[in-house]
Parts: sequence; structure tokens; C-alpha cells
Amino acid sequence: METFAERQISRKVKIAYIGGGSRGWAWGLMRDLALCDTMRGEVFLYDIDHAAAKDNEAIGNSIGRDHPDRAGFLYRASETIEEALDGADFVVISILPGTFDEMESDVHAPEEFGIYQSVGDTTGLGGLMRALRALPMFFHFGEKIRECCPGAYVINYTNPMALCVGALYKAFPAIRAFGCCHEVFGTQEFLCNIVCEMLGIPRPNRGEIAVNVLGVNHFTWITEAHYGSVDLFPVYREYCLKHAETGDRIADETPWRDNPFASCERIKMDLFLRFGYIAAAGDRHLAEFCPNAWYLRDPGTADGWCIALTPVSWRKRDLEFRLNMRDRLIRGEEKIELFSTGEEGVRQMTALLGGDGLITNVNLPNTGQIPNLPLGTVVETNAVFTSAGVVPVFAGSIPEPIKPLIDRSADLQPLILEAAWRKDLSLAFEAFVCEQQNNLSLTDSEKLFRKMVHNTKNYLEMYKDLERFDVPIADQ
Repeated sequence: METFAERQISRKVKIAYIGGGSRGWAWGLMRDLALCDTMRGEVFLYDIDHAAAKDNEAIGNSIGRDHPDRAGFLYRASETIEEALDGADFVVISILPGTFDEMESDVHAPEEFGIYQSVGDTTGLGGLMRALRALPMFFHFGEKIRECCPGAYVINYTNPMALCVGALYKAFPAIRAFGCCHEVFGTQEFLCNIVCEMLGIPRPNRGEIAVNVLGVNHFTWITEAHYGSVDLFPVYREYCLKHAETGDRIADETPWRDNPFASCERIKMDLFLRFGYIAAAGDRHLAEFCPNAWYLRDPGTADGWCIALTPVSWRKRDLEFRLNMRDRLIRGEEKIELFSTGEEGVRQMTALLGGDGLITNVNLPNTGQIPNLPLGTVVETNAVFTSAGVVPVFAGSIPEPIKPLIDRSADLQPLILEAAWRKDLSLAFEAFVCEQQNNLSLTDSEKLFRKMVHNTKNYLEMYKDLERFDVPIADQ
């Protein structure tokens, strides 16, 4: 009988990559595709920066030259989104909405008003401004997918994850889109460390930690966790009681203050000891979904909880490093190393094509997998991937102790989506004053909102009331 691998080798798959000039996620996908033995085909790279897509065309095709036995995919830069999407089997989206200059405002402008953010790309004031830039683009992507490849599966990696996935469904309700995030993977790895230390056995693999997850992206919670027949909640509690004050540094050999993405899992453990459930994201994300006074009152508070307030200046320096790497790759002075990224996009594709089934956490509109959140809210739970499609797993209701923490973010989703859909900054300001991080007066809230709108106005030209908000209060 013909195997799945033999069937797929004979069929070419078309993958459209929106944001195909990426110097991070795109290179990761290239690595994972090169290591995949069950698909071959073409990847069409589309980016508003066509030169960047051409660079990645050269880099992607260098894999076949440098690793002839891994030449399963040909890379092509597309000048139009229509060319990239036409007849695609899969669409991958990873874009930066705006530039790091706009993100610098998202993250750091609120600091003038005493509001600190550790990430600034998902929730809170920075996440909202990023959404105002991103969502109009995602409405456009959804419309183009409906026109060019309505049956394609769409994998989104862009933040703010839940809102971007929601925008795709708002533009094209029949779209087959889902959002992928590796934060739960990190928590499973953390649990592997705990199993090793507390049970005195060899460290298991992440896939051996079975979890039930629910919540919204970057504020996902584990309500059940098992290693084989072992219930990990008592083990986790014992570990937290042992390490809550000092934090976990098993997986991080770099001194945490020297690491712009650092955390020592102290917030994760603190939330468990207070609420009884395992928060399943990195501490930098978790902190932003909680009242600022808890973990982000000021830089000293964040430092005390062992989390970094990641500066956008670091991201700019890192971009320079990656641009230098791009140049070395194109000149042939360096080769792409082939190793698994740990992301599951390629495994999801092969499962959807009829390979081994897969259960993993993804972001999808709520159709009942979390009964006590509104239908249509983009939530994160496990889902089953097979040739029949992507089917969310029933995760159960959000436990009452943590539901109020999740509700505010879930409740703001439709308001922010509607503001972007209507191109209405007045409506966006209503969401701005309701954000968890915002403890300002209405007057200061408007001052800050106007400042942040002004700083990102080049990407908000489609909003009908931009001129009204692109004026400091003092100048009126």
C-alpha cells in the first residue's frame, strides 16, 4: 500500500507567505520545510518590501544548493498578493505592522505617564495601537484569500494574535484560519524541568506532557496537566512553594538581567499559588494581562519579579544583526543551518494533508469550546488536526477564580475589531480607556492616546477621524 509520504511526494503543495521578506519566521519555516519528508512544492513570498522577498527567494533556494537531499521546495518572490495566493493550499502570515519606530511608541510612550509594558504587542495600550495598524491589513488579507484561494488553510503568527485571527474571520467568515503561538510549548518545557527535579527521573520531552488549555492568546491557562498517569498539579504546587521566591533558572544559563526576553517564572508561580491554575505563557506576557500594580508598577517592580521590560532599541539592534546575516547568506559566506524550530506549522500542514493526526493549541473563534466566553471570541484551546480539518477540543468553562482576569481582554475584542472595521478612532479610544493597564484619568488617557496616534499616523491614514485625534490637547 502507498504510504502518505509516497502520496505527498507526487503532489506539489503551494504555500503563500504573506510577509515573505521576514528575517525571522520565514527562515524558520524554510528550515522546517527542508526537514519535512512528506511535502514538496513551492513557496510564494509576498511582501510590501519586494526586495526583502527577493532576498528570501535567494536564501530559500540556497538550501537546495547547499543541502541537495533537502531540496523539496522552490521559493519564488511574488510582486502581487494575488499571484502569491492564487490556488494556494496554505497561507502563512507573519508581518510587522508598521516599523520598529511605531513599536517604540507603542511600548515607550506610555512610560511618560507611568505605564510600563514588558512586551507591548498583544494587550494593553501598546497592543491596541499595534492592532489599529494591523487589522486593516488583515481585513484586506481575508478579502484576498476569499478571492484567490478560499479553501486554503491560513496559519497566522502575527500579534496581536487573537485580534488578527478575528479580523480574518470578520472579512471572510468561511475562512479556514487559525493562529499559532508557542507560549504553551514553553510552559510544557517548564513542566518537563519540574518533572525531572521533583520526581527524580530523566527529563521527559514536551510532547509527553498532556495539558488542557483555555483562555485567550498570551493569557492561556492549564486546567489539567499529566505526565503519563501522574497528575502534575500537586507536583507543580510543591515546586512553586519551593521556588516561588527565588524563581526558576534551570533553562536559562544567561544572567536574566542580560537577557531582554528573560523571566524566572516567578509570576507564573505566583499566579498558581493565588488562583490554583497554571498560567501557560511567558511571564512578560502574563504580567500585561494583570493590573499594572501587581507586576509592572515601575521598572523596580518588574525587576523584583525577574522580568525584563524588553526595549525596542534591542529589537532594532537585533534587526541589524539579522540584516547582516541576510547579507552573509546571500553572498554564500554562511549557510542556513537545518534544525527543527519547534514550531508546529509544518506538522499541522502534513496532518491536514492526511498524515499523522496532531493535537496542539491554536487560536480559533469560540464555537463552544469554552462555554462561558461569548461565541465568536477568538480563544486559545487545543484542537485536533486531521485530513478532515481543524476541530477545536472542548476545553470546558474557565474556572471562576481566573475568569474575571480573562473577561476584560475577551470583552474588548469585539470593540477593537469594530473600531478597526469602521475605521473609527473614537471607538478605539473607548477601548483604550478600558484597557487593563490604563489607570489614568480620562484627560490623561486622551493626551496619551493622541500622542500615540500621532506617532503612528502614517499607518492610520484609512481612519476617518484621524485629523481629529492627530492634535495634542494643548493645541486645540
